[in-house]
Amino acid sequence: MNYSFLIMLVVMVGLMFFMQRSQKKQQEKRLESLKKLQKGYEVVTIGGLYGVIDEVNQDNQTVVLDVDGVYLTFELSAIKTILPQAEGQVAAETAGASDLSDESAIEE
Repeated sequence: MNYSFLIMLVVMVGLMFFMQRSQKKQQEKRLESLKKLQKGYEVVTIGGLYGVIDEVNQDNQTVVLDVDGVYLTFELSAIKTILPQAEGQVAAETAGASDLSDESAIEE
């Protein structure tokens, strides 16, 4: 019997196992990050479109992006990258927006 063929076969099966395991971990990590999406996160779609999340609908698996005032609806799977942002940036933006609306109401 040819032992070199048997050794090659075992190595190939081992490589396939570890590659499949790595891909599964990456997919789970991506799905988890998509579940954590919130309003105010900056993202890039698979088409290269940069936008800010305005609304996330986990039931329908859709997300509404604000792209310079134009609101576009995408499937969650269309999100390629979630851009890093500073801690508290989303909270500060939300608080700043409410402060601006209060000031404009006072001026009127």
